[in-house]
Amino acid sequence: MECAAKGLAAEPCAGGVADRRCGSCGAVAYCSRAHQIMHWRVHKEECERFAGQMRHIDLLSQFPFTFLEPSALNHEFPSTRCFFLQTIKLHQKGLWKSECICGPDVASAKDLSIAAEWNLQSSLCPCTEPENPVPAVLTSWEDYYQWRSLPLHSPVAVLLHWPLTLYHCLQLSRLQTSRYDGQDTLCIHYLGPEKELLRLAVFGELRALFPGVQIHIELVGPEVPESRDGAAVNISRYARCSDESCCCKSYVGPEDLSCTAVTLKLWKGFYHERCHDIMKDSNPHLIVAPNAGVAAYPSWMPTIEIIRQMGIPAIFTDFCEEAAHLASCCISSITGQPLKIPIQVNPFRQPVAADNNALYLPCYSNCFVFGM
Repeated sequence: MECAAKGLAAEPCAGGVADRRCGSCGAVAYCSRAHQIMHWRVHKEECERFAGQMRHIDLLSQFPFTFLEPSALNHEFPSTRCFFLQTIKLHQKGLWKSECICGPDVASAKDLSIAAEWNLQSSLCPCTEPENPVPAVLTSWEDYYQWRSLPLHSPVAVLLHWPLTLYHCLQLSRLQTSRYDGQDTLCIHYLGPEKELLRLAVFGELRALFPGVQIHIELVGPEVPESRDGAAVNISRYARCSDESCCCKSYVGPEDLSCTAVTLKLWKGFYHERCHDIMKDSNPHLIVAPNAGVAAYPSWMPTIEIIRQMGIPAIFTDFCEEAAHLASCCISSITGQPLKIPIQVNPFRQPVAADNNALYLPCYSNCFVFGM
């Protein structure tokens, strides 16, 4: 934690540790009483809001899983995420390679291949078609794991929060509009992809969540490699397990594009810059922007204006409640209207904490959802 007054006070911070928390909210810390007093003129506007968000800590950290991410760093590994992956024997393996700081980043990746494996036994991962039809609505990780016959010590939710968040966003949009209502084709514009570009195979789970539906996802963002701009990726199978005798090894997907359940197309650039080209062949039912950080990046402003003009339902997610609050203020200032989907906890948020050095607020990937 850094002192909340760092850079705002004339005097430099005392020491390297900010261990004085605000007594009212507990969300910010200071290096000294002098800096805390000086910073109150800024913090008093947000203190009550932070206090309310801190009261949600227990709710946000409630997961049904029996695997736990270590709270302390093992010095043999550069991050707690690396240590966690090592404890479950998945560090730098298959789909998990880019889940920690040891893995490749999108810019250095030579290939965005979907030929990846779970590196888990078949009983621990969704490598084949589900045994039972998908329930009318899945509302929690417990529901999903029960439907997919997975034990709660399976760590697949760490990666499946991407497709399950998409599923949840579509359920929320159905409550607001009938734009998509059980059609045989579903088109989603997916804005700002980053880490998920290195694990595209997990989106194959959408085949099970929307059986019989042709799903087209336009992945648009500046992190898309230049060499893959305009490329299409077809997913006609699930990521494989590690069991050599499992039927997922013998399955061969159809070559015919019309039979492919999930098609991903990559676009490099900001949505407001590429929207005209994308819309020539792709009229979306829904726009989704995961972990958007709307308030942190001014480049979202013209994109939100474009979405407002299009009148397409759009749902954003963010790492913590404060980021979602700031984003909602930015969006409403452009649209002139309150959010159609108010800020709420995403039941399919990633079940391991994300790094967050600014506040003591709980922070999880895809933690909160809200929409315009």
